[in-house]
Amino acid sequence: MKRGGRSLVSSPPAFSNDAKKLRVSTISNATGLQTEDAETEDDLETSGTDEDDDLTVCGPSTVATSSFTKRVEYKLSKVEADDLSKKKWKYTWEVPAADISNCKWVGTGECFLKDDDLSSNYGLKQKLYKHWLDVYKTSGGNDFHSSKQRWFFSLCNSYRDILHGEKKPFYHKGLEEDSNIMDAYLMHSLNHIFRTRDLVRKNNAKIDKHQMNGKEEILPGDNFLDQGFTRPKILILLPLRSIALRVIERLIQLTPANSKVNVEHIDRFYKDFGSEEVSSDEEEEQSKNAKTKKPSKPSDHQSLFKGDTRDDFMIGIKFTRKTIKLYGDFYSSDIIVASPLELMTKFGKAEKNKDTDYLSSIEVVIIDHADVISLQNWSFLTSVVERLNHIPSKQHGTNVMRIRPWYLDGFARFYRQTIILGYYLNPDMNALFNHHCVNYQGKVKSVREHRGVLPKVLSQVRQIYERFDASSIADVDDARLEYFEKKVFPKIKDSDQGGIMLFASSYFEFVRLRNFLKSQNASFCLLGEKIYPVHEFGFLKGRERSCSILKEFIFIADIRFVVFEI
Repeated sequence: MKRGGRSLVSSPPAFSNDAKKLRVSTISNATGLQTEDAETEDDLETSGTDEDDDLTVCGPSTVATSSFTKRVEYKLSKVEADDLSKKKWKYTWEVPAADISNCKWVGTGECFLKDDDLSSNYGLKQKLYKHWLDVYKTSGGNDFHSSKQRWFFSLCNSYRDILHGEKKPFYHKGLEEDSNIMDAYLMHSLNHIFRTRDLVRKNNAKIDKHQMNGKEEILPGDNFLDQGFTRPKILILLPLRSIALRVIERLIQLTPANSKVNVEHIDRFYKDFGSEEVSSDEEEEQSKNAKTKKPSKPSDHQSLFKGDTRDDFMIGIKFTRKTIKLYGDFYSSDIIVASPLELMTKFGKAEKNKDTDYLSSIEVVIIDHADVISLQNWSFLTSVVERLNHIPSKQHGTNVMRIRPWYLDGFARFYRQTIILGYYLNPDMNALFNHHCVNYQGKVKSVREHRGVLPKVLSQVRQIYERFDASSIADVDDARLEYFEKKVFPKIKDSDQGGIMLFASSYFEFVRLRNFLKSQNASFCLLGEKIYPVHEFGFLKGRERSCSILKEFIFIADIRFVVFEI
């Protein structure tokens, strides 16, 4: 760590559990090692004085009782870690969801959603709270204390894993609710970043003072163990660039003015992600077209796919005292906003040199619009979560004598908070929440009782369910395909009926199904991520009797018979 022309490091050859105390030593600047919060000279020159550079919170509570402090000071035992690894969760309490009909919140452990806590202690840094309150009032809000965004922030600030499958998105006439929840998790992210940074800086000041007094002895205690293997602490996973644009723009707006005097590379950001600003001429032209031509797509489709719909993006965001740096190096960033697809691409490129260590110290993961991601490739998302919080393959300028014990013990995943947000739930989302989210703080999720709709269905569609046997869960995919080959396909082949769609929920199933149909010389067409809809024409005109597709292309006219993989 370099500060004021001096270097303060301790560099043992590898990570070890002996790194429990901080050794103060002055060595040559040629080492080049830095802590995760090290800044350039330009950053220090412009930093000035942060009048809120303390760890007090808004309200009567002190940092001694804040969720952030309780979390970083908690020492997880080996027995507790073993119990969490069993992934057995018991939901012990429930609270009605006032704003959602037939819905309630359930959680593990003790219920923390109490009226007195919700109205007094938000755990926010003072400057963040004041700025958020100003933004809320400017937007026309009246009662911040009972607002949806403030309530959901309290949920996030508990540092529990959250599964919210009833979030009405902006593309389903839920702009206000979507924005409220987005504001809450963004403020939680900022609060976590700023508190982490302030803690490191306070310890830096103590270490500098200790060194200035000429003392060389070891500083005792765990108070100086304040860092992870790498700097990035927040990972936000989103499906589309247009949604990433919306989230990052709001993140900048929610950052206090004195922390965003400069926003670097903002022009490049708008060039890569597009701008939501539409000129008045374009709006007028769109209005004229809307009056003369009926939209070919429903309103939710138009709203969701407005803007840049590419799903390959990844951007690092670094916060200094007065600057927000977009496109920061991933190892020096505080927040990483990415799509699962782009991260998987990075994993493939980094396979040889193992350069994915920037995910080793992620402490908060936010998966927004999980319902949209589920229509892309959910296995990518699962693979990303599985790669989080691994012990890195090499050092990345880390002062290992200041690494928190839970990282060295391999317990980082038990301290990670995962927030999953979507319009609806499916088995994949539940599986991710139940098997990959093992936060020692516990879990909270929304549960809704859905009223039956089958009596309201006007068009009676014949549905046939066929069951197949599999010896184990690992053999399900093979057993399903074998059943299709021996039982279902012969019926399709011998039938004169056309307009048959074979639905595959993953690209893996899609490829296996395609290869089988080719081996049978079947008449079919394909629709998938890399196969453009022009191939649909042969199916619609009757030249091909069946069509094998991925779920992205489920809305196709003239479908008369559907075979779903379940």
